[in-house]
Amino acid sequence: MALWLTRAGRHGEYEQRFLDESRIYCTWGELSRDLSKLEDRTRLYEVLGEVYPDAKHKTVLNWAGQIWPFVHEMAANDWVVLPSKMKAAIHVGEIRGDYVFDPKAEDPYYHYREVRWIATNIPRSNFAQDLLYSFGAFMTICRIVRNDAEKRVRAMGAAGWKPVGPVTLPPGEDEEIDLEEVGRDQIAKLVARRFKGHAMTVLVDALLRTQGYTTFRSPEGPDKGVDILAAPGPLGFGRPRIAVQVKSGDAPVDRPTLDQLIGTMQNVQADQGLLVSWGGFKSSIDRETAHHFFRVRLWGQDDLIEQLLEQYAKLDEDLRAELPLKRIWAVALEEEGT
Repeated sequence: MALWLTRAGRHGEYEQRFLDESRIYCTWGELSRDLSKLEDRTRLYEVLGEVYPDAKHKTVLNWAGQIWPFVHEMAANDWVVLPSKMKAAIHVGEIRGDYVFDPKAEDPYYHYREVRWIATNIPRSNFAQDLLYSFGAFMTICRIVRNDAEKRVRAMGAAGWKPVGPVTLPPGEDEEIDLEEVGRDQIAKLVARRFKGHAMTVLVDALLRTQGYTTFRSPEGPDKGVDILAAPGPLGFGRPRIAVQVKSGDAPVDRPTLDQLIGTMQNVQADQGLLVSWGGFKSSIDRETAHHFFRVRLWGQDDLIEQLLEQYAKLDEDLRAELPLKRIWAVALEEEGT
């Protein structure tokens, strides 16, 4: 058995379809040919050259090296990891069937394999850094073999997706990784370590104040549905009035938490709400995003880190001492895939 990495589009645009249909797709556009009929990688390379005549030789070779395993090497009972582009989470599935070509499918869903999603929305922070290095490879499809990755991910599954093993080895010399993603993973681990419990409410409160809000922060202890009240202006008498609920745990929050916040908004005469969940949100909340768009905002781990990076220079010295960050510039590598 093996462990595979797959991606659902450069920006995660196919992710929900992967999850809803319990399939992983090979999403190279316009590739409407049955790839199982090709006798070897050389023929696949030739076909790719015909479909993408403007692609560079090296790029086509790289694509062939990713597509061939999807068609010929993946097998039933192999596991596959799908890093989310929508939230700081990893989805893990088990491949259930052979490669399928559907000539009647809409582009780019011609090629797929059935999967059973074992677990979705596992926080990235649960995985050791060396695994995250591998998950950050600039590939759309590849096998993950370094550092007993398959054995360790299966062990995590058996342990309820809690962290297993202290391995934090750097990436291999042959791995190109997304340095921005690695940096965010490191920041996430630091935030999780230093801002547990009520301390995360303190951090969210500070971020709101840097944006011109006057805030009231509930003291540590039972919050009765609201952790922070915020409104613009020096006295906090402006609009909109915002009620904020902060959840610092690793588990994604469910619909009752959102309902509680909406009820609290009415009790405190808030115009809008902000629900912050370090562990992310279950699908029952994701489905309500459009319905509550003009009343409630959801901040997951990625959103909170984005706010932190944007407002970092405005935070007070004590908070910056807790989160010592340095901005760097790096060459932007282009992802080899679709």
